[in-house]
Formats: sequence, structure tokens, C-alpha cells
Amino acid sequence: MLLVVLSFFGSSMLTSVSGGKLPEAEVDIEVLQRPFICHRRSKYGDMLLVHHDGYFENGTMFYSSRRQNENAMWFTLGIREVLKGWDVGLQDMCSGEKRKLVIPPALAYGKEGKGKIPPESTLTFLVELLEIRNGPRSHESFQEMDLNDDWRLSKYEVKEYLRKEFERYGYPPNDTLHENMAADIFTKEDTNNDGFLSSREFTYKHDEL
Repeated sequence: MLLVVLSFFGSSMLTSVSGGKLPEAEVDIEVLQRPFICHRRSKYGDMLLVHHDGYFENGTMFYSSRRQNENAMWFTLGIREVLKGWDVGLQDMCSGEKRKLVIPPALAYGKEGKGKIPPESTLTFLVELLEIRNGPRSHESFQEMDLNDDWRLSKYEVKEYLRKEFERYGYPPNDTLHENMAADIFTKEDTNNDGFLSSREFTYKHDEL
């Protein structure tokens, strides 16, 4: 069963202190392994398949997809399905590449924490990228998803596209995952709240995510 991480994060806005400003939080990225040949690099809007291990600052592991017998996780990069630190730290990555991400609290679970993650936790993740696929936000995908050629997308059309993409690559459909992804996309991109996505709304590239 595919694992969905729907985590929303603390703000990374600059904070004014004594008349000055603190620098914006950053992700410390270390490439641990990169394939000799890289045919494609990850970018915002791509769907990524990853295995990952998570650690606290003291080195204690709090999660491992392999050790806990979880399937590798699919998510779309750049639309906040995962920690903001992942959206930042997993850009420009090759299939087969492994990275170490050290993520400050502002780009992880912030002041509140979540579950077993205490507030203000700096987290380290070891992430292996297994596969990159065209995500559901490219112009080409928009045209393929627009089943009735009316130049706007309904939630049904978005979910049908996701289902077909999963089947195309040999993965079982996951209605909960598809519903969550479609709902997240509409929440962020349906700017006029008409229940449809225009081509401009859907393919618009954010400068800051």
C-alpha cells in the first residue's frame, strides 16, 4: 500500500529581530551516491518514488520505509504533499541517487511537532530516489487529462489521470491517494474557486513553494 505523507509546515518567512532579519531557513543537502549516467533530473511537478530513513539530531532513527516493510512512497514534488524541506532538497535529483537532507524545524514540523516528532526538531533524512515520472501538472499532462477538451479540469479528470498513470507503470490504483492528491491540487490551484482548473491555474509555476 502506497504511503502518503500530507504534512504541512511552519513558515519560512524572514523574522524581524531587533530591527534586523534572521536568514531564511535552509536545507543542508549532501549527495551520497549518484549514478554515472543520469537521463533525467527531478523538478517541481514530477512524481517521485523514494525510500527514506528519518533520524533525530542524536542519531536515533524514528522511521525507515524498508525496516518497517513499507512500500516505497510516491509523491509529487513541489506541491507540499511532503515536508517543505523535501520539496527543496529533492530537486535536480537523478533516479538511483541517494541524498542526506538535514532539515531545520521551520522546513519540517516547526514549533508544534507532529506525533513522535517533538517541537522544534531538526531532522535528518536519507532518501533514495528510485523513479521519476511526469507529474500531473505539466502542460502535456493537462491536455491528456482534459477528457472532454473543454480546456478545464474537473476533479474526476484529475483522478482518472492518476489512476491510469499508476496502471501504466504497473502499480495498483489507490483511490485514497488519488483523492488526496486531487484535493490538494484543487485547494492550492483553483484560485477562482469554480471547481475546475484552467490550464493557467494548473500549470502555473510557483516561485516559492
